[in-house]
Amino acid sequence: MTAVLPSPRFDHFYRHDELTALLFAYAEARPNIVSVRSIGKSHEGRDIWIVVLTNLASGADIDKPALWVDGNIHAAELTASTTCLYYLHQLVTLHGGSSPEAAVVNRLLDTRAIYLVPRLCPDGAELALADRPRHIRSSTRPYPYTEETVDGLTIEDVDGDGRILTMRVPDPHGGYKKHAADPRLMVPREPGEFGGEYYRLIPEGFIRNHDGLTFKVNADREGLDLNRNFPADWRQESSQVGAGPYPTSEPEVRAMVDFVTQHPNIGAAVSFHTHSGVILRPSGNQADKDMAPEDLWLIKQFSALGEKHTGYPAVSIHEDFRYRPDDVISGTQDWLYEHLGALFWVVELWSPNKEAGIEGYKWIDWFRDHPVEDDLKLLRWSDEQCGGQAHVAWTPFQHPQLGAVEIGGWDKMNYWRNPPPQLREREAARFPAWLTQLAMSLPQLELLRTEVRALGPDTWRVRLAVANSGYLPAYVTQRALQRKTVRGVMFEIHMPVGDPAISLIGGRERIEGPQLEGHAPKQTQLAFLPTREPMADRAVAEWVVRAPVGTRLALSASAERAGVVRTEVVLD
Repeated sequence: MTAVLPSPRFDHFYRHDELTALLFAYAEARPNIVSVRSIGKSHEGRDIWIVVLTNLASGADIDKPALWVDGNIHAAELTASTTCLYYLHQLVTLHGGSSPEAAVVNRLLDTRAIYLVPRLCPDGAELALADRPRHIRSSTRPYPYTEETVDGLTIEDVDGDGRILTMRVPDPHGGYKKHAADPRLMVPREPGEFGGEYYRLIPEGFIRNHDGLTFKVNADREGLDLNRNFPADWRQESSQVGAGPYPTSEPEVRAMVDFVTQHPNIGAAVSFHTHSGVILRPSGNQADKDMAPEDLWLIKQFSALGEKHTGYPAVSIHEDFRYRPDDVISGTQDWLYEHLGALFWVVELWSPNKEAGIEGYKWIDWFRDHPVEDDLKLLRWSDEQCGGQAHVAWTPFQHPQLGAVEIGGWDKMNYWRNPPPQLREREAARFPAWLTQLAMSLPQLELLRTEVRALGPDTWRVRLAVANSGYLPAYVTQRALQRKTVRGVMFEIHMPVGDPAISLIGGRERIEGPQLEGHAPKQTQLAFLPTREPMADRAVAEWVVRAPVGTRLALSASAERAGVVRTEVVLD
C-alpha cells in the first residue's frame, strides 16, 4: 500500500521532532525520488537532516550534477526552513505529472539531484520555538566563554507570553519619547531637547545583581555565528564575532563541509536566511572589479533571473550589503564560491519595510537611520494587516528588578525576522522556479557514441565520445579552474582481471580529457565573432585492446560537476 503524501502547513514552524517525522513521511510516500539522511549531529545531538531528491530509476544522486539548498543556519530565521520545505513539497507533488510544470520537474529529477537541508541549526531553532523562547544567533554551545553571567540583563521572555519584546521605563534621562501623532511609537529625542516626557528602552529580560542604578545588557552566552565558521576567510573573534575557535570547529558546519566535499557533483548552491527581501551574490570579500570577469557576468546573469522569478533585487554582498563600510562579511558564500568555485547565493527572505509600502530603502543602512514616516507606515501595516501584533501594545508589568515597566513594541521574531503566518507561504512560493532553472542550467555529461574497429584478428580500436549538454561548462566557474577543484572529463576502460588473452596495448586505463564547455554563449565583447572552438563541448577517448572476438568491455566517463556516463561495448 502506497503511503499518502504529507500535507505540510507553511504557516507553522516545525519543531525538530515534527520536522523529522515530516521529512521521513515524504521519503516513505515517494521512495523512488526522496531519501532522508543524517549528515551529522548538532551540538546537542540532534540529527541534521538532508533530503536527497532524484529519480533513482535514472541513476544515483552522486552520478548526477547537483544543486545544494539549505536554510535556518541562524536560529530564529525559521522562514528559511519553510522555504526549503515548500520547494521539497512542490517537487514531490509535481513529479510524475503531465503538466508543463511537471514536465520540467520530471526532467530535473531524471537528470539532476537536489540536496536540501531545511535546518542546519536544529538546536538554536528549537530554542527559538520553545514555549519560553530565547533568540540567539546560531548554536546553543556557550562561546567564547562557558561560565554563566553573574550580573546584568539577560534577554529573555519575562512575562511568559512566548514573545521577547521591549521594556519602556519612564526616565527624565531617557533617550526616547512618544511620537506626537501616535504615542505607541517611540522615537529618539532631538539633539539638545529637554523638558519632555522621556523613556529608556530596554530589551525584555531579567537582571541579576541589580544595584538599583546601573546594569549592562549581556551578550548571549551562546555567542557563535555558524555562518562565520566556514574555512574561507575565517578570522578570529577579534575581527569576526562568533566565528568559533577555528574553521569548522562546530559540528553543524563540519557536517555541511564534509558532505559537500564528499559530493563534488554540487555545482551551485542557495542558502536561505532572513530578513531584508534581497538576493545576495558573491563576492563577500572582494569588489566586483577584482572578480574573474567571466564569473561576474555569469553570476549577474543568474542573479537577474532570480530578480525576474522572485521580485527580490539582487546585489553584491561586498558592494551593497555590509554592516559597516570597513566590514568584510565571510561565510558559506565565500567557501562555496571562493574555495570550491561553485555558484552561490544567499537569499535574505522577507521585507516588512516593503510590505508596509516603504520603497527605495537601503537594506542595512535603513536600520541605522530612516525617517519616522517609515515607522508610521509600519505601524499602519501592523494595525491593518497583522491585527496589531507586529507592534504589540504597551502593557504594564511589575518587573522583579525594575518595578513598574511596560512591555511591548516590535515583535521582531514573528514579524521582522520572519513574516506573519499568513504570508510565509507566499514568500516561499517565490523561489522554486528560480531554483529549478539554476539546477537545470548545470553541466550534464551525455554519451554521444561508442565505436569499435577491428585492427586485426584479435586487436581493436575502441572509442568513447561524450558531450556536455548543459548550459554551464563542466567546471562551472573560472574560480574552480583557478583553485584546481575540478579536473577535465575522466575516461576509463575497465579491463577484465586475470585473463591473459585480454590486454591494453594502446592508451591508459584512465585518461584525463579536456574541460567541456556548455552551450552558454561566450560572455565577451568579441562574442559576435565566430568561435575558434565550436565543438568544445565534446571529447573523445581512444584505446587499443587485444582480446578475443565477443569480449565485453565496460567504459565510463565522468566530470565532477557534470555527472557520470557508463556504457559497454562488444568486440565484434
